[in-house]
Amino acid sequence: MELPVGQPAYVLHSRAYRETSALVDFLTPQGRLRAVLRRARGKSGSQARPFVPLEVEFRGRGELKTVGRLDSLGVAAWLNGDALFSGLYLNELLIRLLPAEDPHPLVFEHYAATLQALAAGRPLEPLLRAFEWRLLDELGYGFALDQDINGEPLVVDGLYRLQVDAGLERVYLLQPGLFRGDELAAMAAADWNVPGALSAAKRLMRQALAVHLGGRPLVSRELFRKR
Repeated sequence: MELPVGQPAYVLHSRAYRETSALVDFLTPQGRLRAVLRRARGKSGSQARPFVPLEVEFRGRGELKTVGRLDSLGVAAWLNGDALFSGLYLNELLIRLLPAEDPHPLVFEHYAATLQALAAGRPLEPLLRAFEWRLLDELGYGFALDQDINGEPLVVDGLYRLQVDAGLERVYLLQPGLFRGDELAAMAAADWNVPGALSAAKRLMRQALAVHLGGRPLVSRELFRKR
């Protein structure tokens, strides 16, 4: 895979590698790339931390690349408290779901915009739901929020369940995990003033993501629970 010289990137995760290097997962417009950062304890290592916009030159054609050059590019998103945990959650989602070297420039743009919104103190839940939805859609796992799996428009007082990777199915008997039509319509319009819409969106995204996470829990979710 031929990579452009010096491309924008963010660090998703970094861990020690051999004596003085680090093994770093980067998010770039060209996808998620893994590369060895040599002399990670020097200046480059101090710059290679999450939520800092970078320009990185990657070398090598194999899956494991080498960082040839790494420079800060713009202002870092300074995240604290729940905003920090939210940023870590985004990073973990991308590491778990985004295939290596699979270009998704829109995911990169939305990630950068979400970090800035988190740093600006905007409400967390709508930002997280929007990012989850965009990521699922970009990876080909999205589904319609305004019609059921048969192509019928949603009924406001109807009840629906999610058939993962298929869409919403109308049901007529109460059962756990259902969604009301008005909640789904609010999600489609990103109208979080509708009672219950935001909590329903969280449940819906949990259901939609679960099958693609392979049953392994997200570490960042545990951090939220322990607060």
